[in-house]
Amino acid sequence: MSPQLIDYGKLGDTNERAMRIADFWLTEKDLIPKLFQVLAPRYQGQNGGYTRMLQIPNRNKQDRAKMAVIEYKGNCLPPLPLPRRDSNLTLLNQLLKGMRQDREARIDSSHTV
Repeated sequence: MSPQLIDYGKLGDTNERAMRIADFWLTEKDLIPKLFQVLAPRYQGQNGGYTRMLQIPNRNKQDRAKMAVIEYKGNCLPPLPLPRRDSNLTLLNQLLKGMRQDREARIDSSHTV
């Protein structure tokens, strides 16, 4: 459901325009009560920002297409885990790793002399 549909749902199921819009856009008619009885009350005091989008890992063995999941904020399901970046591969950490290796090599060469 789009944020605009939730905004219309907040008008209530007694609002004729909100009912017509929900009936038009929601092809699965069992979602109409969910719009007015679940989602609209959940976001009643909120203007926008009903969803969050999380990128999920690429499909390495397939087409490597970028993938994402959209979830409603405040749902009763456990939150999706935030993706963790492999910090060892960042430029800064690679430079620090090289600096440590150079320093260790200098220390080892000074001890052998």
